[in-house]
Amino acid sequence: MAVALDDFAAHLAVDRGVSEHTVRAYAGDVADLLRHAAAEGAATLDAVRLSTLRSWLTELSERGLARATLARRGAAARAFFDWARTTGRVAADPSARLASPRVPRTLPTVLAVDAAARLLDAARAAADDGTPARLREWAAAELLYGAGIRVGELSGVDVDDVDLDGRTVRVLGKGDKDRVVPFGVPAARAVRRWLEAGRPAVVTARSGAALLVGDRGGRWGPRQVRDAVHRLAAAAGVEDVAPHDLRHSAATHLLAGGSDLRSVQEILGHSSLATTQRYTHVTAERLRSSFEQAFPRA
Repeated sequence: MAVALDDFAAHLAVDRGVSEHTVRAYAGDVADLLRHAAAEGAATLDAVRLSTLRSWLTELSERGLARATLARRGAAARAFFDWARTTGRVAADPSARLASPRVPRTLPTVLAVDAAARLLDAARAAADDGTPARLREWAAAELLYGAGIRVGELSGVDVDDVDLDGRTVRVLGKGDKDRVVPFGVPAARAVRRWLEAGRPAVVTARSGAALLVGDRGGRWGPRQVRDAVHRLAAAAGVEDVAPHDLRHSAATHLLAGGSDLRSVQEILGHSSLATTQRYTHVTAERLRSSFEQAFPRA
């Protein structure tokens, strides 16, 4: 079964082109499932039954895992056994009738326009000291919000991916799909300052073509970006946010400003318009909240 797990992980990475994070998550989920199945006496994949999968999810639920986590683990099990059936490793798919818990629909965390402006102004003000660390944080925050890109996409950007004259950045999104995203003058200003005064001070032989380089010369990773965004939010005195919340905020502000759904879908790199439509609910909720607070007959 261990060999099948390795082959499944390779299938996700090579054939389906999913992100390294997703491969790691799904492989971990399936490994946990296979350990549970072995403990219940299933020595081969064909010995795994629907009852095995249900008892596994029940055990996870009793451990206190959130519904969203249980849903993801159920999805991992279905993806694994669908692949196992397709490749002839099992005669029948035991997960075909496996139901996952319904995950409550939650709205994304979104900063108000003025709060987003305060965060970016705080990043710019901090960068006035000219240190590489502050210039890097400014450039990162402006691109996250200004281009609405994912933190993993930002970390993967190379210098040649940025067109400062055209104000666009090429990113590699989910499923290894390239897209070119526009950004505004403030982001262009921040990235130019980083390239002129920040990056040259920390770049080393190991930096390669990476746009954002850490103090030791390596590519700046998602964890470092997240830490920086948390610091900037605290410095600006706004709600604590993560990098993805800046992306949520950018999408919501685009729609509130009059952009159409299809354009926002292209910018965000969503494969489904339904994903983008979540942000219409955010703007509607904000409108209703404002209405109820301000209108005497609400």
